[in-house]
Amino acid sequence: MLRRLAALCAAALVVSPLASSSPATGGEEAPHGAAGIGDPYFPLDGNGGIDVRSYDIHDRYRFREGRLSGWTAVTLRATETLSTFNLDFLLPVRAVSVDGRAAEFDKTHHELVVHHPVTAGDVVRVVVRYAGRPGKYSYAGESNWLAEAHEVVAMNQPHMAPWWFPANDHPLDKARVRMSITVPKTKQVIGNGRRVARTVRGGLATTTWQAAEPMVPYLAFFAAGSYEVAHGRADGRPWYVAVSDGLGTASQRVAMGLMKRTPDLVRWLERVIGPYPFAQTGGLTTALPVGFALENQTRPTYPFLGDGQGAVRIVVHELAHQWFGDSVAIASWRDIWLNEGWATYFEDYYGETHGGPTTDELLRDQYGDIPSDDAFWSREVADPCADHEDCVGPIFAGFVYERGGMALSALRNRIGDDAFGQLIRRWVTDHADGNGSTEQFEALAEQVSGQDLGGFFDAWVHATTKPADTAANGLG
Repeated sequence: MLRRLAALCAAALVVSPLASSSPATGGEEAPHGAAGIGDPYFPLDGNGGIDVRSYDIHDRYRFREGRLSGWTAVTLRATETLSTFNLDFLLPVRAVSVDGRAAEFDKTHHELVVHHPVTAGDVVRVVVRYAGRPGKYSYAGESNWLAEAHEVVAMNQPHMAPWWFPANDHPLDKARVRMSITVPKTKQVIGNGRRVARTVRGGLATTTWQAAEPMVPYLAFFAAGSYEVAHGRADGRPWYVAVSDGLGTASQRVAMGLMKRTPDLVRWLERVIGPYPFAQTGGLTTALPVGFALENQTRPTYPFLGDGQGAVRIVVHELAHQWFGDSVAIASWRDIWLNEGWATYFEDYYGETHGGPTTDELLRDQYGDIPSDDAFWSREVADPCADHEDCVGPIFAGFVYERGGMALSALRNRIGDDAFGQLIRRWVTDHADGNGSTEQFEALAEQVSGQDLGGFFDAWVHATTKPADTAANGLG
């Protein structure tokens, strides 16, 4: 996600799925699955004892009523023997079945508890049927449903899936996503990956999108409305972009010109980072009043950005996330700087290679402009919500982006361009299609550079004070 939109346009915890609330012993009933995966920032995110393999989503959206209904088939593997298991979901649930048999369930605000025993290693198909108005629901202080009479876009971070499909909603559990969205036939639907079908029946059309690679639940999205679409192939890879008709002719033309730059910007990033990690690329510009861009896997979404270098840098930011955040997802939300710091760094590096100041010049300007007693330095970058309360704001606060990007620019100064380039490529290769933590990144940086970087990382991402102006910190 890009926090800096307005300005441009005018020892980490490695968590693993919790097995249960208590162990099973002897002839006792198997324990219930935990209601969270173990992330202290969002204790109800994800669920214990399950690993989702795929989501097959079938939703219908009624624009006039703001109502969404449908069903989702969740194929999951039990990682523990449980008497019940959970999914994260906000809408009212009508029915649940497991492998074709009706299952009892309980529904609280955020948790769907399925009363069906599973044995460790079992793979089951859970079908959840539901209907409701997503705009009525909030979670963790977020009211994420973005819709008006003419357009809807399911995009947000750190949570979005529970507003439109039941999920194991944490970055640790990636799964394949296929979505079939039904809307009036006069509307179009855009989603992740590749459009594989569109079927018209009466006044309705069902459009199916499918991504080739597993993804984190919040990175799944759909948009429905009236769009101008362009598509093609570049470097052997399909690209597909769309711009909302709600922008008006002049703005739509500007936005489409920017979206069509996506393949060239991906090519530039590939030269620096390594091969693009997905089978598809593209982007979507919405007319809805969203105040940020988001790195939805294979197809980031943007508000109207205008033109100029600021707009291009925002697209670079979201495309960099395809490697840093999408292919390599964070291990826990305290590691968010690894996503946002890298995306911010590549914004700055793009500017460096296209006539702007170098990342070192920007680093030194920022460092010199912000006094040591400024609140900018008062939180830990690698644990931005240490009090574990109201974490959405802190994890997307400006210091996470800016100090994260500054830390990487300083690291480049400290270890040199060759080692820094090798670190970039090793990180996205070693953790491709998986997860990474701050601890793992620090260890890899030391391995690649052959240097003891403990003091460096302490100063830049763990301390709550301004780093000293020294060569050891990439500054002197």
